[in-house]
Amino acid sequence: MCLCSLRASSTSSSTPGHTNTVAIGALSSQNPGTITIANAVFGSKPPISDEVLAKAFQITRMAAKTLLLALLAVASSLAMASDPSPLQDFCVADKASKVLVNGFVCKDPKVVKAEDFFFRGLDKAGDTGKKLGSNVTAVNVNKLAGLNTLGISMVRIDYAPKGLNPPHTHPRATEILTVIEGQLFVGFVTSNSDNGNRLFTKMLKKGDVFVFPEGLIHFQFNPGYTNTVAIGALSSQNPGTITVADAVFGSKPPISDEVLAKAFQVDKKTIDWLQAQF
Repeated sequence: MCLCSLRASSTSSSTPGHTNTVAIGALSSQNPGTITIANAVFGSKPPISDEVLAKAFQITRMAAKTLLLALLAVASSLAMASDPSPLQDFCVADKASKVLVNGFVCKDPKVVKAEDFFFRGLDKAGDTGKKLGSNVTAVNVNKLAGLNTLGISMVRIDYAPKGLNPPHTHPRATEILTVIEGQLFVGFVTSNSDNGNRLFTKMLKKGDVFVFPEGLIHFQFNPGYTNTVAIGALSSQNPGTITVADAVFGSKPPISDEVLAKAFQVDKKTIDWLQAQF
């Protein structure tokens, strides 16, 4: 994206000015879409469960209900880009190469082995003893070199009772998820539009399948009292993950509390407290 400032504050200081500013932006899509974090997370229609949000943001359910009133937001536009199609049978990632490309350069086909297309370990449960009670075991190009240029990867997700895979996005992939054991309450929120930030949810049981469109904020929550296991397939060799709470309140360095306070329509003290949780 090309961003050109047409008029800015006359002050030379790095602090925000007190005059109007105008900017022009060019985006590489005829309809790029916008996902405004506060609107999507706290202003979806119908609202995301306060139990899900309270666990995701590590706050009380009462605080989550308070934040549900916030309807202005941190602008967070996600540029979607699919993986390129392969131009040969395979292009096993050469992790030893020092050449930097978008993805990985190909290993010499003459030295490729069956092990380059093999991964072992998805039968093993992940550690769900963390605060959120979930664990994601990813099988992407970083774990399985043969996935390079194939535009696909997968995950195993384990959920403890009341475990949550918090609101997050995959900027480069659509995800299709199936429940292997247990049950899941899942959902995603649409981007900003005339009737935007719609929340679609479903209770899944063993064998059920649900799809999360590329780039949209989504979550999974185990409402039960037994463990749950799910397998997901993603349409990218390296889909990426942006966890909303971590990105907004746990960035390094932190986003200005003045910016976040205005975006979420709360005071700076509340923002400082939220940032301290991450």
